[in-house]
Amino acid sequence: MSLDEDARWLDWVTNQFESIAGDDQEIDLEEFKTALKVKESFFAERFFALFDSDGSSSISLDELLKALDLLIHGSETDKLKFLFQVYDSSGCIEVYASSSQTDHKAGDALLAGSGSIDPDELRTVLKSCLRESAISLPEEKLDDLTLALFESADKDNSGSITFEELKAELENFPEVMENLTISAANWLKPPQEEQQKQGAPRYLTRAYWLNNSRKLLFLVLYTFLSVLLFITAMMQHRPGGGWFMVAKGCGQCLNFNCTFIMVLMLRRFLTWLRATWVVRVLPLDQNILLHQIVGYAILCYTLVHTTAHIFNFVQLSQSGDYRLWEYLLTTRPGIGWVKGTASLTGVVLQLVICLMVLCSSTFVRRSGHFEVFYWSHLSYMWIWSLLMVHCANFWKWFVFPGLLFLLEKIVGLAVSRMGGLYVVEVNLLPSKVTHLVIKRPQFFHFKPGDYVYINIPTIAKYEWHPFTISSAPEQSESLWLHIRSMGQWTNRLYEYFRQPESRDLNPKRLEASLRTRRQRRKVSAKFGENHRFCNIKCYIDGPYGTPTRQIFTSEHAVLIGAGIGITPFASILQSIMYRMRKQNCPSCNYSWCENIKDSEMKLRKVDFIWINRDQKSFEWFVSLLTKLEMDQADEEPEGRFLEMHMYMTSALSKNDMKAIGLQMALDLLAKKEKKDSITGLRTRTQPGRPEWGKVFQKMSEENKGKVHVFYCGSTALAKVIKAQCEVFSFNFYKENF
Repeated sequence: MSLDEDARWLDWVTNQFESIAGDDQEIDLEEFKTALKVKESFFAERFFALFDSDGSSSISLDELLKALDLLIHGSETDKLKFLFQVYDSSGCIEVYASSSQTDHKAGDALLAGSGSIDPDELRTVLKSCLRESAISLPEEKLDDLTLALFESADKDNSGSITFEELKAELENFPEVMENLTISAANWLKPPQEEQQKQGAPRYLTRAYWLNNSRKLLFLVLYTFLSVLLFITAMMQHRPGGGWFMVAKGCGQCLNFNCTFIMVLMLRRFLTWLRATWVVRVLPLDQNILLHQIVGYAILCYTLVHTTAHIFNFVQLSQSGDYRLWEYLLTTRPGIGWVKGTASLTGVVLQLVICLMVLCSSTFVRRSGHFEVFYWSHLSYMWIWSLLMVHCANFWKWFVFPGLLFLLEKIVGLAVSRMGGLYVVEVNLLPSKVTHLVIKRPQFFHFKPGDYVYINIPTIAKYEWHPFTISSAPEQSESLWLHIRSMGQWTNRLYEYFRQPESRDLNPKRLEASLRTRRQRRKVSAKFGENHRFCNIKCYIDGPYGTPTRQIFTSEHAVLIGAGIGITPFASILQSIMYRMRKQNCPSCNYSWCENIKDSEMKLRKVDFIWINRDQKSFEWFVSLLTKLEMDQADEEPEGRFLEMHMYMTSALSKNDMKAIGLQMALDLLAKKEKKDSITGLRTRTQPGRPEWGKVFQKMSEENKGKVHVFYCGSTALAKVIKAQCEVFSFNFYKENF
């Protein structure tokens, strides 16, 4: 951080102090925690003791600013001494003002008391670091971390760590030493402020236009066609007056949009197009976004269309035989080609469309009420029926897209109902993830990253929900779905399988179940209570393609999953594992990885980034990642084909002083045990959030070909990653369905 940022940070500290301090202008320990947002008691007490130079059990603003001035303007040694004293909890502090060559006075902290760190003190520090980072490890692992850091730092085997030994140990970690000299804001962090945007707006940059060229060209053509339809319809109805012209112009645009919105959701048709050259011209990967844009356009057109007709009816009522309410709510004026019902159907259409848009809002879909969105969206059948009655020409626009829609529905219904599909195995995983194993139909073919709609009558008879297939296409016997409990249907699914005995057995399968129950109990005892076999009827509609189908045609693919957003990449990584099969020589036991390439396989490098909030979220997918690491254990001559990067956002970042000791211990123990203490993988879990600029800069310098970034997760993070991709001219794809 710059000096200006440090100055702003000191102003923030001063304001926090003045807002909390009483009439005596001093704060105690509890007020100190509130002022500087320090949660963990150990660190709060140590900081408080260091800042309380007169030992009065309270801190004045002068004491606080003098201590913080040391952290901002002090030397590297001064800051190291401060860190040492935080760890040396049995020591006491003497602070005095020393002269300096600069105009200000810096506090020079001298060591007093024990002057060394013993194993118990180090263990206390690491335990507090773990709590601050929301990391849960067994006591034995905490002892291992303490021992690893202590043995590495205690150079003379004296049984304690001196200041010089701690300094020498920190020099083995260049990142830590660099962070010590950056800024005081890395020691006690205020709430993060939004960074002020500088430079040209993102939408005006050349990189944005290049990376979104297909979408922008499509929107330009869509806008041009809409304007053309609007003007043409207006000119054809000039005798009717201004408001009538506007209403007819919007009506013609509605004819087009109310059928085009259907085309954007022909999933099977779009999946077929993804395998053709059309995918390089049209933005097929953004069909959901375009569907939403057209939906909002329909809402706007209907509002303007209705408003224009109302004003037109006002003019007619002033000079005609009918009053305004008769024009709007009756068939007496005879407006419309089906017994004068245009006004009535128009009012109903306006209400239904507004309700559908409202129930499609993000806050409805993401707040655990997917069923509201699902059932309200089925009203499209009523909208099309009413449009047929409302407008005499709508059928001309509807006939061809309607036939495609009907064909797709018939094919989907036939595919989903043919053959008996059953959920044959269930695993209840951490973070309330339900792993379904479904017997794979003989003629069911899909590609990595595809998704299906699943219906389980036992859970909900008429509901279909989309989920990514998490198994590889090479697994011929079964399909995997990993479903996280986030809404009503997914919670019912998870709770259903938590029951002691399955309730899914029909009479035809009861006898077989009784014969195999003893065997299943033995299996359950082996795998645990959260693993069971079953025979639950289900139906599947799909598969449907996603942007991830382009991964194997990329040269350098970056897969980014946030939380449960890893599921499409589970299929892809497993497919990679099958394609990069490990071969063994029977005579000399030499092993190597043979890259089995097909006509589409152009991959030279894959970077897999998984971001999770907490430690438990990693547990359900670790077994697969462990297998992948085993296959990639020996580096290839040109470098490792697959690199994994794990991030845990609840853990304190390496920039945070409170995390320095823990991160050093985790690094040392990982090198010693050759596995990460948090996940058990060889890949070290990084604390905090990725610094996307640095991450993408490194990938850009590898020169493995054009970089394509594939993301599945929250929309907020997608915007951040997409903005960085535009800076580096990376292609960005977001999973949408």
